[in-house]
Amino acid sequence: MPSLIVGGAAFVLLLVAVVGWSVRSRQQQARKESSLKHLLDLADRLEADIKTCRAGLQQAHAVMSLNPDLPAASEQEAQQAIDAGLRALLQQRLWIRDHAPRASPQALDDAALSMRNARDRLQPLLQALTQAQRDLNSAMRDHIRREADV
Repeated sequence: MPSLIVGGAAFVLLLVAVVGWSVRSRQQQARKESSLKHLLDLADRLEADIKTCRAGLQQAHAVMSLNPDLPAASEQEAQQAIDAGLRALLQQRLWIRDHAPRASPQALDDAALSMRNARDRLQPLLQALTQAQRDLNSAMRDHIRREADV
C-alpha cells in the first residue's frame, strides 16, 4: 500500500511537471510569435516611411527641375541614400526569414529595437522633407504668379 501511495504521488508530480512545462512552452511560443509579428509590423512601417521619403524627394526634384531659380539638389545622392535604406531593410527582412524561427525572443526584441531606432531617426527627416515640400510649393506658386504678372 505505501508503494502505491508513493507511486501515485510520483505520478501526480510528474503530471504537474509535464503540464507546467507545456504551459510554459506555450507561453514562450506565444511571446515569440508576438515578438515576430511586432518585428514584421515594424519592418512594414519602416519600408512605408522610406518609400514616402523617396516619393517626396522625387516630387521635390521634379519641381526643382522646372525652376532654374531654385538651388539644385543632388538627386543622385538622395536616391543612393534611399536605396541604401531599402537595402538595409532587405537585409533585416532576410535575417527575419532565415533566423527568426530559431531566434530567441530577446534576439527578436533586439531586432525590433533596431528598427524602432531607425524609424525614430527617419521621422525628423520626413518632417523636414514635408516642410521643405510646403516651402517649395509656396515658392513655385510665387514664381508662377510673378511670371504671370510679367
